[in-house]
Amino acid sequence: MKISNIPFCTTDWSKLQPTEHPGDSGKALWRTLQAGDIRVRLVEYTPGYVADHWCSRGHVLLVLEGTLITELKDGRRFELGPMMSYQVSDDDGAHRSSTETGARLFIVD
Repeated sequence: MKISNIPFCTTDWSKLQPTEHPGDSGKALWRTLQAGDIRVRLVEYTPGYVADHWCSRGHVLLVLEGTLITELKDGRRFELGPMMSYQVSDDDGAHRSSTETGARLFIVD
């Protein structure tokens, strides 16, 4: 990831209106800041959320609250709690997320 042509700024995430993204079950609420080619999101998954697709986009993801299950298409499965992260590049490890309890995430992609 190369970050360029983005002037210094601050973000009050509480002032960004969330957009709703339904999963196979539950929903994701995204507060999104688009800065050049970089997308930065504060994401909340409701309890019982299961993603409706396999994602092959690269991310840096940090769990702020709750428990996140990340399943890779090759069958590997990871459970992440608060202050745990994963990093994956584009097209390396198709993955999908779920949570039984709900989760709050900070994601850069």
